[in-house]
Amino acid sequence: MGQKWRWGVILDAGSSGTRLHIYRWKDPRKAIKNATPEELRSLPKLMTEKKWTKKIRPGVSTFGERVKDVGPEHLQSLIDHALSIIPEDKVHDTPIFLMATAGMRLLPQAQQTALTSEICSYLQRNTRFSLPDCDLHVQVIKGETEGLYGWIASNYLLGGFDHPDEHQHGKGHHTYGFLDMGGASAQIAFAPNATEAEKHANDLKLLRLRTLDGQPSEYKVFTTTWLGFGVNQARESYVRNLEDRYADTAAELPDPCLPKGLRTTLEGNIIEKRKTRATSLIGTGQFEECLQLTYPLLGKDKPCEDNPCLINGQHVPAIDFDVNHFIGVSEYWHTTHGVFGGKGDQAYDFATYQKRVKDFCGRSWDDIDSGIDPGHDFDRKLAQEACFKAAWLLNVLHEGIGVPRIGFHEGLSKANVSKSALEAAKNKGFADPFKPVDKIDGIEVSWTLGKMVLYAAGQIPPASGNDKYPVGFGSNVEGTPPDFQFAGSSWEPFRYHGNSTHGSIDDDDDWDLDAEDILDHAKTHSTTGFFAFVFILLLFLWFFRKRERRMRVYGRINSIIRRSRGRPGAASRKGSGSRGGFAGFASKLLRGNPHGGYERVMEEGDADRFELGSTHETDELNDYSDSSDGITPAGSGLLSSKSSTMGLSRLGLSSGLATPVTDHFHHSIASPTSSALDRGGLVVRTDSKERLMLPPHLALAGVGRRSRAASPTRLKSPLMSPLHQET
Repeated sequence: MGQKWRWGVILDAGSSGTRLHIYRWKDPRKAIKNATPEELRSLPKLMTEKKWTKKIRPGVSTFGERVKDVGPEHLQSLIDHALSIIPEDKVHDTPIFLMATAGMRLLPQAQQTALTSEICSYLQRNTRFSLPDCDLHVQVIKGETEGLYGWIASNYLLGGFDHPDEHQHGKGHHTYGFLDMGGASAQIAFAPNATEAEKHANDLKLLRLRTLDGQPSEYKVFTTTWLGFGVNQARESYVRNLEDRYADTAAELPDPCLPKGLRTTLEGNIIEKRKTRATSLIGTGQFEECLQLTYPLLGKDKPCEDNPCLINGQHVPAIDFDVNHFIGVSEYWHTTHGVFGGKGDQAYDFATYQKRVKDFCGRSWDDIDSGIDPGHDFDRKLAQEACFKAAWLLNVLHEGIGVPRIGFHEGLSKANVSKSALEAAKNKGFADPFKPVDKIDGIEVSWTLGKMVLYAAGQIPPASGNDKYPVGFGSNVEGTPPDFQFAGSSWEPFRYHGNSTHGSIDDDDDWDLDAEDILDHAKTHSTTGFFAFVFILLLFLWFFRKRERRMRVYGRINSIIRRSRGRPGAASRKGSGSRGGFAGFASKLLRGNPHGGYERVMEEGDADRFELGSTHETDELNDYSDSSDGITPAGSGLLSSKSSTMGLSRLGLSSGLATPVTDHFHHSIASPTSSALDRGGLVVRTDSKERLMLPPHLALAGVGRRSRAASPTRLKSPLMSPLHQET
């Protein structure tokens, strides 16, 4: 029995911890069965639940010096959680990926290689998950790749791939840009407008997806990463700058990005009471100064070798914010919400957000700390870091990337969108140039979702055999470039091995059809009944096109009528006259010979007088036997004494005549009461009444016998191969 669900496991090995994500989607072979035209033009629908995720700390990168411990001490708890969710019989068919991001990128190459090798070996030794290729399933991914996966996830959830006409941003563009910021790095990914895409074609990635109907979809996306520009790495750079600034003047360094009166170590640990002479930080709560001191970290003064550049001298095509609307995840969400955000906010409003940040950061630490429940160290940490993170985000967003400082309603007035799309955007806030998000339609926006969408799309067979390009991404060139990153999945032609006599396709059926056949099935299901009726009608007319076949059916019906009346021969005597009743009607319908010429009539015979001779039955020949009327195809036939229990349709086929049980073969042929079986099942004709009344010497001389060559029994079915004539 088939299983309609496919599963996937991916481990996001970040700098602060590793998070397990589990996704589920319907097998494309099943999803296509009852799919609507709209669904056929969409990507596979992935699902996840909150309980299908789990995060543990610290990150994989902390095992750089003790790689053998990463499996039992770190990964095993995540594996156990995955096994508690995924059905046992699906584990072997479930791919598992571990993809490390910024934290691992900071390790020396030798430690990266040792860790990824040990992780793959541990998973292969201790789990039954599908992991055929270590290099593909366990890797340290580039920031550009992480950004591209995030771009896929964002547009997947927002419908950027499925309904471009419903959210047209103008200038022939309908996808959304993606911004991500973690602890160690920040990413950007977007599809530039047509002018910029042509100008910077060599800087773009070519992404290939495949919708449920097997049609390819291609997108040209720019993506880049800024390693060291995540909030934690940026904070470390900021503290070093403070040390350089005040190195010769004080042991306590004034920090305008900390709430007033808060004292911490350089590493960020809160100092309750001063017990050391080590250099420390003391908060001043001056947010405007905090903005000024974090701005230089953007590296805007770095030389730009390929204009235009945004941050740290890295090239980025010009962003048209009338076209490119961005969503921001991770720190973009946590920093704009959490401490500062209102739960009912529909969009990011620069003026409102900046006012909230200033009000919070101007308060004393004692005032802030009094509102935090005792023992909630995590909340204290958030409050401690909130001001720096807010300043860094504002600088990156507006000074670095260049997002306009506008409010929600102003953004709507400038956005070039259709009326229906505008209403939808108002509800979600996606008509604004930037919106921080955590979930869309209840699903967390994570780059891991983008990776699994790509994998699921790779399971769909192409609609055309000429579509040779795989699902994945690589350099923006024709064909499949050398650096192409494959989806990690493979597809097989849909196969059908079901036992349904009607050829129906159920959720539990296997398949033996290609994609186009199944699409036709899904689209033309309503016409199946009509064509079935036409087929049966044509089959009926073809079967009765030959006169001898009509005679066989008539003979059987006539025999049944005589037996039911209890007077053998009565029906035939009556039929020879007026041809009344059912026999008369059947005669007119089936016999079709009003002139009373030669007719083959199937007589009641002694079927058990014959047995199977040597024969070599084949399925191919048996497939041609009729199952309803006891008639076999024209050709050599053998009848067994067991045939009476199986029906005449089970006659054995061989090259030879029926073999009688007795040795009186000629006598049985001459007997007027013997069974009449020709080479297609009836091998002997009944002699005419005139011949039977001749004297014996004339009968033996052949007087009155019709020619064998003229016999209707010599006619062959056009579906059967020529018979080997006996010599």
